[in-house]
Amino acid sequence: MLKNSILLFWLPAAALLTLSACKSQKDQAAAAPGKFIVVSPEIIDTVYAREYIAEIQSVQNVEIRSRMDAAFIDKIHVDEGKPVVAVQLLFTLTNRRSREELLKTNAQLKSVQAELKVAEVELKNTRMLVSKNIVSNSELEMAEAKVEAIKARIEEVKSAVSIAGVYVSFGEVRAPFSGVINRIPNKRGSLVREGDLLTTISNNNEVFAYFNMSEKDYLEYRKKHQAGTEEEVGLVLADNQVFPYKGRIETSENEMDISTGNIAFRARFANPDHLLRHGSTGKVLLNSELNNALVIPQKSTFEIQEKIFVYVLDKNNVVRMRNVTVGYRFPHMYVITAGLSKDDRIIYEGIQQVKEGDKVIPEQKSFRALADQ
Repeated sequence: MLKNSILLFWLPAAALLTLSACKSQKDQAAAAPGKFIVVSPEIIDTVYAREYIAEIQSVQNVEIRSRMDAAFIDKIHVDEGKPVVAVQLLFTLTNRRSREELLKTNAQLKSVQAELKVAEVELKNTRMLVSKNIVSNSELEMAEAKVEAIKARIEEVKSAVSIAGVYVSFGEVRAPFSGVINRIPNKRGSLVREGDLLTTISNNNEVFAYFNMSEKDYLEYRKKHQAGTEEEVGLVLADNQVFPYKGRIETSENEMDISTGNIAFRARFANPDHLLRHGSTGKVLLNSELNNALVIPQKSTFEIQEKIFVYVLDKNNVVRMRNVTVGYRFPHMYVITAGLSKDDRIIYEGIQQVKEGDKVIPEQKSFRALADQ
């Protein structure tokens, strides 16, 4: 009976001792400093590509409108989206009134020319009679004046014929330059007035990219331009693919937009594959040099309430959380403009496993060597 009582007392005590020992081992393991790779910020010279939202426009993009009033589209000789060459026939418009006007003026011209022949014969006869003193000189002067008046009428009618001919020629609508036909809103048989849109045509062999630059970036660009170190610009398409051909900035506006603080620029890009179309969008990439830039790996940072932080080790290898200012963002690193120096040590990876005040065992490595792996 006594043995059983002693045994029952000993078992709970042993269990408590075992649990206490396990807890003590866990606390010691938790308290033991962990080993982490640490790096120091690197100072490098690099190039940063600034992005500017751009609107793409064809070098030539014009509206083709009807120059005839109350005309019908008789024939459409092209299709939407098809290439055309300069002076190629696009539309045939008909206006019966204009054709009748041309016939009328041609008939008037023939009539007046006939009158001139009669007047010239009369003038010839009058001169002969004057030479024989049969009629006076006043008769001759009247005959000469009549001929001059008819000649003036002929010039007037010729002008009317020319105008009527030009108006009839408006019925043949031709391409002003080689390009691509866009949408044709009015189909065959449609009635169009003078000024109505027939289609638009774009020359996409080259395109313009219009974009706005801040005053600060503009001043930096001007320094490069004056120093003769101006570089080519790139273009990122709407699907984030880089356009294969480089462009150059050609010109800019001469005034800064007071409301936005921006100034507009125009860059020209070759477009031999006709990938870019009028009205497209993209981003112009303008390279800028960054000298003595302080960079750290992106994976060493974390964000709290839209602020960027890193874990810095003090001289006793104790973790301290520090806010940093990011100037530029690259795919795998940040350029730091405030909050760190090149002598600081930051935890490279495993930042989820530490917290403010933890003491760690640092394993110093070169950021450049780690980036090359």
